[in-house]
Amino acid sequence: MGEFRSKFLEVYSLLKSELLHDSAFEFTHDSRQWVDRMLDYNVPGGKLNRGLSVIESYKLLKQGEELSDDEVFLASALGWCIEWLQAYFLVLDDIMDNSVTRRGQPCWFRVPKVGMVAINDGIMLRNHVLRIIKNHFREKPYYVDLLDLFNEVEFQTASGQMIDLITTLEGEKDLWKYSLPLHHRIVQYKTGYYSFYLPVACALLMAGENLDNHSDVKNILIDMGTYFQVQIGTDIEDFKCSWLVVKALELGDEQQKTLLHENYGKADEDCVAKVKDLYKALNLEGVFAEYESKSYEKLIKAIEVHPSDAVQAVLKSFLAKIYKRQK
Repeated sequence: MGEFRSKFLEVYSLLKSELLHDSAFEFTHDSRQWVDRMLDYNVPGGKLNRGLSVIESYKLLKQGEELSDDEVFLASALGWCIEWLQAYFLVLDDIMDNSVTRRGQPCWFRVPKVGMVAINDGIMLRNHVLRIIKNHFREKPYYVDLLDLFNEVEFQTASGQMIDLITTLEGEKDLWKYSLPLHHRIVQYKTGYYSFYLPVACALLMAGENLDNHSDVKNILIDMGTYFQVQIGTDIEDFKCSWLVVKALELGDEQQKTLLHENYGKADEDCVAKVKDLYKALNLEGVFAEYESKSYEKLIKAIEVHPSDAVQAVLKSFLAKIYKRQK
């Protein structure tokens, strides 16, 4: 990944500069400064995995051919479009969830003087994606496919966020509604599409492929995304529909289920501890290890039937990244 990182970061500065001098809007000094600061605060702060994956995937699709500077630039630009899209989701998600920090710093809407201006900033971030695509891809034969792709992924992500929000509505803390299919759907739509499918789809379009011929690739990547999300975070306190709580409801006896109902979704340390003890008692770690190896086997099998070696290489590189993460 290192080989493209510094190039990738250079492209950020260039794209930012274009947006700050976009001819469609007459910036004042203050507004330009605002956007500059807003972008630096929200866009490049993460691990950049999604964006870098576009370049990596494209290189694998080209099967070791040296990439031209132009190809590296275009793949980087699409990578940044995904990071911009992610920033747009996160800025608005943090407001909806009333979160406190993101990536180790205060959420953007909690920064002094920002507040609810952050909603418009989120909308600006979304629009930047379309400006970048227009600036650099308008003449490409896959321009419309690219717009369709980003629009579709945004719709899927927003719909996943909706299911997540209405499942976790305060006052309706109804654990009985949580099931594996529901958990699967939330993760699939909320994260799977834009984190796993989108980078590869961008690379496929750049390589001249028709996405309609690659629904199998989409399904494999969405499955990977689902697996990737099955992990322990602050899910217990936040009353999230996590894989673990769903599994515990499935495996627990009546008494254990009651304990879950009484303690899940409370920020109280004792409650969280009780839920964690219950997870231990049900040996969820072992159950998870089994789920992990099964899902790995299933994904490898699915990948290996794919006719294209180049596409197999892309899928396997994603798989290696997420499974390495656990071990």
